Amino acid sequence: MSEAVTYGAVTPTIVAELKRIVGDKFVSTSDDIRERYSHDEIPDPHYAHQPEVVVSPRTAEEIAGIMQLANRERIPVTPRGAGSGLSGGAVPLYGGIVLLSDRQSEILEIDLDNMMVVVEPGVVTAEINEQLKGSGFFYAGYPMSLETCYIGGNVAENAGGGKAVKYGVTGRYVLGLEVVTPTGRIVQYGGKLVKDVTGYNMVQLMVGSEGTLGIFTRIYLRLTPVPKESVDLLVFFPSVEQAIGLVPRLMSRTGIIPTAIEFIDRDSFGRSCRYLNESLPWENAGAILILTVDGSDEEEVIRQYEMVGELCEEEGADHVFVADNPTDSERIWKVRRSIAESYAMISPHQANEDLVVPPAAIPELIAGMQAIAERYGVFVPAYGHAGDGNIHTRIVKNPDWSLPDWEARLPEILDELYTLTARLGGRISGEHGIGHKRKPYMERFVSPEYLEVVRSIKRALDPQLILNPGKIFDV
Repeated sequence: MSEAVTYGAVTPTIVAELKRIVGDKFVSTSDDIRERYSHDEIPDPHYAHQPEVVVSPRTAEEIAGIMQLANRERIPVTPRGAGSGLSGGAVPLYGGIVLLSDRQSEILEIDLDNMMVVVEPGVVTAEINEQLKGSGFFYAGYPMSLETCYIGGNVAENAGGGKAVKYGVTGRYVLGLEVVTPTGRIVQYGGKLVKDVTGYNMVQLMVGSEGTLGIFTRIYLRLTPVPKESVDLLVFFPSVEQAIGLVPRLMSRTGIIPTAIEFIDRDSFGRSCRYLNESLPWENAGAILILTVDGSDEEEVIRQYEMVGELCEEEGADHVFVADNPTDSERIWKVRRSIAESYAMISPHQANEDLVVPPAAIPELIAGMQAIAERYGVFVPAYGHAGDGNIHTRIVKNPDWSLPDWEARLPEILDELYTLTARLGGRISGEHGIGHKRKPYMERFVSPEYLEVVRSIKRALDPQLILNPGKIFDV
């Protein structure tokens, strides 16, 4: 925070008031609990900070009471879902209260007539589709970490995933929100309406706001008919340029919008295969795509994947493997999911980045990443969602470096990586969020005018600057 803000301390009196609001057993000041909620999935302890108290409310009314108390005493409040984030967004930088959503874990309504589901923010995202099995509908906006993350965190980050090419990211499916404001009021935005231009679009303002503008207590999600058939293609290309060059031609020449277009560089794919003892023939490939097509009947999907496979071969693919059964599909996707674990075998010290550029700029981005890796002697793998230009990487410490060497050089590497991304017209996050990890780089990617607009919104909704302070941008 650039403004001089002095926050109040969590005194024994404050703790007693919190217990009065939510109950004794749902308030903790123990060292173990405070340490547990001092970090998210970023492995670097420098991004961690302990709260003074951890509170687990059950209702919107209880959250409103907490926020009214926090406003009166000017105590910072950090909302938290499953803690599976990678930006430090749920880290309580200024101490204060960490507000959990773990007790708000009910699927409140499955409304098939309106093709909607109403959920609380602490529902594990995968549980939504578990409950929808056999209904003919599914929630399509989930990210790849759906088995660990909470839906409230997905909405706060506007999370995406491998199926975003066809189905889009979380925000496409959020039609309504019940929100507790930073000042402690309970407000309904949107609801069970597919179309609604009655005033400002407050739902989409809240989506992706990273817990800085409100606390979600009820979420209305749009459902989609379940595709009856799905097939994955694993495609090996001689070069990155050929693999990425396929992406725009795939849709323009075939008229097919794939469910997923995942890019994986050679080193990432090979390391993951070795880690899993998987025998897929990656050795001669320069780049790999995983393509998924789905549809309402088997004949349609067969036609689609044959057209896609033929185009891949025309564009220079060496091999096209068809996974038309669950076992083969799982083999392919397990390799994609295990990339991070395979690099963790080199070193636990990593910087997980979430770059996004115009899709046609991916080859230049990857070439630049490889040049940075060679220049510094580190690993900078590239994998992610080629269809929307979102490339993940993790700068992996050279095992021969000391920890002080790593800490001294990492800022230089990040500076070069972000400079490259900005030059290509990109941004520093496609789906993981800014939090406080990427906040220092915001001014490099957005204009001063943009920052003043969002600061004005923050000040208007959160005049005491207590809700998740220190995130996204300086106020």
